[in-house]
Amino acid sequence: MPILVTGTAGFIGFHLSALLLAQGHSVVGLDNLNDYYDPALKQDRLKILCRQSNFKFVRLNLIENEQLDKLFAAEKFSQVVHLAAQAGVRYSILSPRTYIQSNLVGFFNILEACRQFPVEHLLFASSSSVYGLNSRLPFSDRDHTDHPVSLYAATKKSNEVLAHSYSHLFNIPCTGLRFFTVYGPWGRPDMACFTFTRNILDSKPIELFNNGKMLRDFTYIDDVVNGVAACLFKPAAPSASWNSAAPDPSISSAPYHIYNIGNNKPVELEYFVSVLEKALGKKALRKYLPMQQGDVQATFAEIEDFTQAVGFIPKTSLEQGLPLFVDWFRKYYHK
Repeated sequence: MPILVTGTAGFIGFHLSALLLAQGHSVVGLDNLNDYYDPALKQDRLKILCRQSNFKFVRLNLIENEQLDKLFAAEKFSQVVHLAAQAGVRYSILSPRTYIQSNLVGFFNILEACRQFPVEHLLFASSSSVYGLNSRLPFSDRDHTDHPVSLYAATKKSNEVLAHSYSHLFNIPCTGLRFFTVYGPWGRPDMACFTFTRNILDSKPIELFNNGKMLRDFTYIDDVVNGVAACLFKPAAPSASWNSAAPDPSISSAPYHIYNIGNNKPVELEYFVSVLEKALGKKALRKYLPMQQGDVQATFAEIEDFTQAVGFIPKTSLEQGLPLFVDWFRKYYHK
């Protein structure tokens, strides 16, 4: 029985699919290959995956529910990893309808397909952005997340709530993973790691919001996908410690769980830039700007629960990970 990975041509989806294929699993990768960022980068990721005999690609938009149901009926998936989404905090202010269609309607269709064609485990991507106005650090998966400050964050919070209702009603094992600032080779062009590298090499200014006074829990891609793969084969189960009189948002009486997946070592943005400058051998031209609407000043993942559950331990420091990204970037773009 194959594993479905949605968003397989995306950054995390590509790396996860490659890892699962290397482990000997059969993977069906689904993606709509939209143009939110350069489709050529997605196509090049996909070419690597398509070299594997145990990989099958399906181009499909998740809002096409009838086609999605046909795919589930034909393939009889054992596990589903739902990573497909419209990403980006700032873009959600400019194009809100895109997020509703992709992140809400698309996720609903995944849940419905998992209900009609039962799977052993649905693992879905959430985000550190759900913590919103919460300023208590580190962010605990046991914290309440009722005050998102961007539409993107609101859709991810909605995914968690929808997944819980389906888990409760239809006994679907669901696990949500809140990703914290993932970076590495083949990364997204709209992320700081990518834009800073490109601009520094092109001698263009880099934009540091909140005057550079940001704290981010940068997490290397290999650590992330190893954690996802370990969690995938440990389906969520009802929690013996669930207490309806004092509900813990991360667990349930249903087979449902929420975890943070981050490096657990946040750094200031200025330090991130200094490590990147060293890897590039070139100084950045800095442009300091005020805080952007929808953004948060700090992210910091508490990961104790995820470590206990699947043995997740991040192994890649920023000083190790950024040079690996730079090496890939120089080779891919011939810089």
